[in-house]
Order: sequence, then C-alpha cells, then structure tokens
Amino acid sequence: MSSINASPVESPQHAWWKEAVVYQIYPASFRDLSGDGWGDIKGITSKVDYIKDLGADIVWLSPIYKSPQADMGYDIADYKDIDPRYGTLIDVDELIAELEKRNMKLMMDLVVNHTSEEHAWFLESRSSRTNPKRDWYHWQPAKFAADGTRIPPNNWSQILGEANSAWTWDSLTEEYYLTLFTPEQPDLNWENPEVRAAVHDVLEFWLKRGACGFRMDVINLISKVPGYPDGEVVASDHKYQPGSKYFANGPRLHEFLQEMNRKVLSKYNAVTVGEMPFVRDEDEIIKIVHPDREELKMIFIFELMDIDNTPGSYRMTLHEWQPSQIRKSLARWQKLMLDRGGWNSLFCENHDNPRSVSRFTSDNDQNRELGSKLLCLMITTLAGTLYVYQGQELGMRNFPLSWEPEEYKDIETINYWKKMQDMHHDDPHRLKMARTVMQRKSRDHSRTPMQWTDEAPNAGFCDKYVKSWMKVNDDFTACNAKKQTTQLGDDQLSVFQFWKRGLENRKLHKNSFVYGGFELLGPEDDASPVFAYTRFDGQKEKWVVVLNFSGEKVGWEIPHNAGVEEWVAGNYVTGKPERDTKGTLTLLPWEGVLGQCAI
Repeated sequence: MSSINASPVESPQHAWWKEAVVYQIYPASFRDLSGDGWGDIKGITSKVDYIKDLGADIVWLSPIYKSPQADMGYDIADYKDIDPRYGTLIDVDELIAELEKRNMKLMMDLVVNHTSEEHAWFLESRSSRTNPKRDWYHWQPAKFAADGTRIPPNNWSQILGEANSAWTWDSLTEEYYLTLFTPEQPDLNWENPEVRAAVHDVLEFWLKRGACGFRMDVINLISKVPGYPDGEVVASDHKYQPGSKYFANGPRLHEFLQEMNRKVLSKYNAVTVGEMPFVRDEDEIIKIVHPDREELKMIFIFELMDIDNTPGSYRMTLHEWQPSQIRKSLARWQKLMLDRGGWNSLFCENHDNPRSVSRFTSDNDQNRELGSKLLCLMITTLAGTLYVYQGQELGMRNFPLSWEPEEYKDIETINYWKKMQDMHHDDPHRLKMARTVMQRKSRDHSRTPMQWTDEAPNAGFCDKYVKSWMKVNDDFTACNAKKQTTQLGDDQLSVFQFWKRGLENRKLHKNSFVYGGFELLGPEDDASPVFAYTRFDGQKEKWVVVLNFSGEKVGWEIPHNAGVEEWVAGNYVTGKPERDTKGTLTLLPWEGVLGQCAI
C-alpha cells in the first residue's frame, strides 16, 4: 500500500473561508431577465435561493465591469463601473444585500495584469511617448530583421492566439506594447508604483462596497523578467513561442503580493485566490499561500487542468493520459499543503476549461450522471476550499461535435480555428482533427447558457422569444435544474441532489473532510484507474473514499488496516451500498463509494 500519508503535525487553523463553498457564475450565461439574451445581475439575484439550497456560501462572479467584451469582460475599461449589459452598481448592491440576508457573500473577479485598450489609463498612455502614464504599460521600440523588416521586441506568442505575437504595434507613437492575451488587452506595468497604488484603490472600492474578496486573474503574470528575453523554441512550426518562463512568477511577484495584502487586503480579512498558470514549483507555491508569508490565501493549481495538454506546448492540444494521473496529482497537492502549512483550492471545472464530466469521465447518456457524481464524491471529500462552477451541479457536459465552428464564441477557439484553416486548408484530415480538439478542449463548453428548464429553445435562460447570445446545449430537455431539483420518491438521486447531500456531509464532518488528514491507499501502479484514500480527524472519525475512473469493472483489495465498518454512500444507489467491507471490493464502471471506518 502507499506510503503517502499527510496527517498534519498540527490541525490547520480554522477560518470561515476554508469551510466555505464557492459557487462560480459566468454572468453572461447564468440568467437573463432584461430580455436581450445576455445574462445579467438581476438574473443572478433571482437565483440566489437556488445557490443557497445547493449549499454554497460565496458567489464568485466572472467580470461584470464595463468592457468592450473583446475577451468576455476580461478586458476591463472601468474597474468601478458595471457594463450596461449586466446592469448597474445599484444592481450589485442589491445582490450583495440579498446574499447577506442568507448569510452569503460576494467575491469579485480582479483582472489587473492587463486592462482594455479602451481604459482611460491606456488611452492616456497611448496618446504620446511623453504622457505621464506612458510607463503604466509595457512599451518597447521595434527590432528589425536583416532585410529591414520591422519585427516585435521578442518572440513571445499570445496566450489566446499562439500564431500571433504577444506585442501589438501602435502606429501613432511607433512603438510596440505588450498584449499577452489579445491585442485589445495591454499589460499593465507593475514596476510603476503608481500602477500598484491604482490597483489598491480598486481593491478598496469593492471591499468597502461589501465584497468579501477576490479571485485574482493571472495574478502571477504581473512581474515580468526585465529585458523581455526570447522564449525557448518549443514549436518549430510556429513563428512565435511560449514565453511563460519570462512573464510568469517574475522576480518581484512576492513583493507585489505582500504589498497588496499589507496595504489593503489584510485590513478587511479578505479571501483571495490566485489564478496562476504556468507555475509548478512547489516552493514557489508554498511561498504564495503559506499564512506566514501574508500573500494570498490560496491559488488554483492547474496540474489537473493540464492533464490532456501536450507537455510544453499549447492548451488547444490533445494528449493521451492515464486515470492514475488524477490520483497522483491530487494526492500530491493534498500532501504538500497539509505537510507544509499551505491551503488548497479544490476544483475540477471553471470558465476556462471544458466540462469536467466530459473531460475526466464518460459523458454519454448512460454514464453522464455516474461520472458527475463520481467527481462530486471526490471533490467534496478532499481538503481545501471547494469551488463549484455553474452547471457542474447538474452534470452539464460539452456540446456535441456536430456543432459547426461558427457556434464557437471564445476568442481562443476562434483564433485556433483560423490558424488551423490557414495552416491546413488543403488537408481535410487535419481540419477534422482540429474540430475534435475544439470539441474536447474549447472554453466555450463551460459557457453555454445554464439549463434551468426543459422549455425550448433557451432552457429558461432567457425568454423563449429572445435569441440567446450563445446556443443552449442540445440536451437541455434531459438535463436541467427544474427536473433535478423537483425529482421525488425513491428514484436515484439527481446530480443536483447528490451534490447537495455531499456538501451537507462535508460541512457536518468538516474536521475530517475540510481540515483532516489524508492517506492515499493503493494500488500505486500506473495501470490502475482506482483513486482511494482515507480522510480522518485524528480523534473521532475516519472515512475511506474509493473511486473508479474507468468504464470497466475493477477489483480493489480493501486494506486490512482500513477498518471499514460500512459503506455509507455511493453514486449507484440512493442509500447505503450493500457491499462486504473485507476482501475485494468490485467497483462498477465509474463507481465511487464512501465508507465509514472504526476508530
């Protein structure tokens, strides 16, 4: 059996945000009440009781700030105003008030690595080379090839369009400015103390208004290596290369985070979670999340999200992976955080990734509910702060391969499809493969409108006479909130009901599931699809979780020292699974079970 045992020397210090369940909302796709086919704040407020009933404590909104929407609101034109298509500041105040009535809180999305090109700061910076805000952004002179052709300052590629340079040419002032994501999103220069002070002012504005904290978008990109060195050539058929070695986790990142915490966040006991792509060094991560460092409360670890990416390449790729990688990745981070005093964020789905049931299990009609519940059983029994993404609690899945490329709305996928057409316009096989990559990996899959009802054509997301901004997934008649929240009798629990029960159980036994120790149970071989572990509080409780990440029956030898007294829950039956607690446990396809142990 495995020796990976993470029983903390001291029980982690308890805190409200550690025990909280965070429900992420993608506002454009949640609920439209204004009648324009675009989700809005009033629509969110109308569903607060639904979120409360699920068991969430914090509502995190993807950006709702004023924006030209070049990247679905992650290009912000005004941090202190709301985009009219979402509503007004008064609507936000109303949402905060309704949440507070239910003992819930609002988390805002902080996007301060870059702004929109329409932000007042950038308009000034771009106006002339001598403008006082010129160095609020990264400006560099052009380089020139041997033949005199103007070229960008380095070879970095855009994150959301790897065929494009990360630098955008400004014909007015005849210099390049850094745009890691899209040309409409210029990167802020955090080396300038005036930029940092302006960001601190934004934090104060929202915390005073009633926000409990922030999810911080690509916050580890705010410090770049001086001189902007060229990235290593990892894709020889691409003109531009990934440059994350030089723009992620830069030399002043910790200084900037500590300053932000010291000057603002600590005064409000704000909850913070950092989105930090490209970071894998354990020591660096612990520096960021250890409480003694006073930087961030937690970060999102993307190792699991990168499981099907070609190593060292781009996100829009496909790479074969083994179920054992799920076990290895999650066990590693459970152990690391418990042993070294950090804190985990728990998630397997968000707005930047495809649906988890489609990615990690089987999402066909026969297995979709089983897979959704399997992931729920896993994520609700691990240590850390839990994040649920809208629709995950229903088992929403990727839309089908039959959808035409024109149905994809996300800038990353649009850029990818254009690149593949340019490169392989005369190769139908490569274009077919590109369609497969899109159906498996596009961010659009998590952004289809919420499926509230079985009413055509918009599933209750917006009025049936209104055209929704994005097409609703075809399966809304079978998978919707109305059906799953009203299902009664002795039938199988719906995915929603399974999630609700899992969250209730997590809170009831928080000393084990939120704060407790973790021990990985074998087998350790790469061929096994079983992920099994114990959770325990060290005094009164011990639990065993066994998960089969395969579509086949699997035998799992119950360790003699596990001491399972009874199996108390599983994703195949509503009540207690009738199984022997000794010998070999036969797991059905995509089965997960929870057992209570003797102490």
